Amino acid sequence: MRTIFYIVQKEFLQVFRNKMMLPIIFVIPVVQLLILSYAVTFEIKNINLYVVDNDNSVSSRQLLTHFRSSEFYHIVGQSNDSKSGMEYLLKGQAHQMLVLLPGFEKNLETGNAAGVQIINDAINGSAAALMSAYTVSIINEYNKSIIASIQPDARPAINVSWSFWFNPQLDYKTYMVPGILVLLVTIIGMFLSAMNLVREKEIGTIEQINVTPIKKYQFIAGKLIPFWIIALFELAVGLLVARIVFDIPLLGNIFLIFLIASVYLLVVMGIGLFLSTVTNTQQQTMFLAWFLLVIFILMSGLFTPVESMPQWARNLNVINPIAYFIAMIRMVMLKGSGFVHVMNNLGILFVYGLTVLFLAVWRYRKTT
Repeated sequence: MRTIFYIVQKEFLQVFRNKMMLPIIFVIPVVQLLILSYAVTFEIKNINLYVVDNDNSVSSRQLLTHFRSSEFYHIVGQSNDSKSGMEYLLKGQAHQMLVLLPGFEKNLETGNAAGVQIINDAINGSAAALMSAYTVSIINEYNKSIIASIQPDARPAINVSWSFWFNPQLDYKTYMVPGILVLLVTIIGMFLSAMNLVREKEIGTIEQINVTPIKKYQFIAGKLIPFWIIALFELAVGLLVARIVFDIPLLGNIFLIFLIASVYLLVVMGIGLFLSTVTNTQQQTMFLAWFLLVIFILMSGLFTPVESMPQWARNLNVINPIAYFIAMIRMVMLKGSGFVHVMNNLGILFVYGLTVLFLAVWRYRKTT
């Protein structure tokens, strides 16, 4: 243990002596959390709408009033010519075109169906679906107001009530911030642990360590523990920022979050250390680590639900540690889940961590 302690002490001295390392570890993650939490969102809040009013009646103008009063819509143009609206769509100046067909008011007065056409720029399919849903919702509300004015006593056949659990305000930041915290901990754990060992190779100090009686597991443990502690400190700072700045709830046990993070860091640091044993330069390590990290992030469920992925991708996701941690931290923070609810995933991570750490120790070549 004394040997490991001295190696850990050496690593901390190296970290705090490196003036470039300190901002990378303590400043950049917080800045990333503040920026990404606001920027990474699938919410649609600014819809550029072009209106083609072929009826130009009181009823059509009443419908358009509903869109003008919505904070999500910005009417960028209006005419009675669909070609002008198509030009706006083609140039990217409008996201959606609303076409009110001739006879709109007349059909409403006679009890017939009035035609409204919605044309979306569907290059981004998910955004187009949301925009269409917003527009249809506004039109339905206008339709209900017309029915109510004709039949004041009319009541809907089915009365639906709903409630939103765990995220009552439907705030996208509540969903994203826990996942971004996982990314920050991952970057600290995987990249720094991997780069640190390769740096010893590049500057030649690894040879001096190899001729000492230090055992392989002692050397690996000494390299891992400092960044394990730093990553947990980063998580604590991130949770504090999430609570103070974004008002993210913490319904579960905070000690359970740190337990999960501690086991998770064994996995990502083990992966980083293993990569550093099979590479000779920081550039090679960075490329391999980033290659794995991009795949893990895109398949983790951070941006898109894992359930929406094809079956082969879900099967491959079994080896994705980020997917496990994101699922568990959201469960604990937002749902208040306890140990019994996450113990299966936590057990998988623990076995995963022991495996990759064993491979890192086994793969490290030490000459005596």
